[in-house]
Amino acid sequence: MTGRFSEQHDRYRALAETGQKPKTLVVACCDSRAAPETIFDSGPGELFVVRNVANLVPPYEPDGQYHSTSAALEFAVQSLRVTDIVVMGHGRCGGISAALDPKAEPLSPGDFIGKWMGLVKLAAEQIQSAEILTDSERQRALERVSIRNSIANLRTFPCVKILEERGKIAVHGAWFDISTGELWVMDGKTGDFSRPGL
Repeated sequence: MTGRFSEQHDRYRALAETGQKPKTLVVACCDSRAAPETIFDSGPGELFVVRNVANLVPPYEPDGQYHSTSAALEFAVQSLRVTDIVVMGHGRCGGISAALDPKAEPLSPGDFIGKWMGLVKLAAEQIQSAEILTDSERQRALERVSIRNSIANLRTFPCVKILEERGKIAVHGAWFDISTGELWVMDGKTGDFSRPGL
């Protein structure tokens, strides 16, 4: 054995025997450049991570369809009893770029990405119509607005809403700048993003 597994063999063995007990759920993008475990410098078993295109959380819709993100959220909150949920977006997100491109063509007949990015369609249209913004400003704006949108959707889940009202769970937003390695944190009251310590 070599690498990380050999270095943390005892930790993996303990996790195999006792199970996982992470306190934080992170909803992140599946972009390979924005790995939550690396960004938060966490070890095995410390984070419960859900990754999807553009780190989106759909609204609560128990309609009998497949809902991977909703299922993971339900498991993290109801079974693992996480105390914190972080929705973490990132710079230069391909899903967000696609949502802002009115000429974007489906990658396949199923258009799974197009349908998924429909979760931020209204915000994308509003930001796209702001002619005063540059393309990169639009991109960053939608990356951050989509985080706030996902947090609003999180709160449509009864289990999250009730636990947050009781002070048993906290919801956070964060945005990772791939080019600088900086993590920006969202102010829960204003929705503004800032770099901690500045």
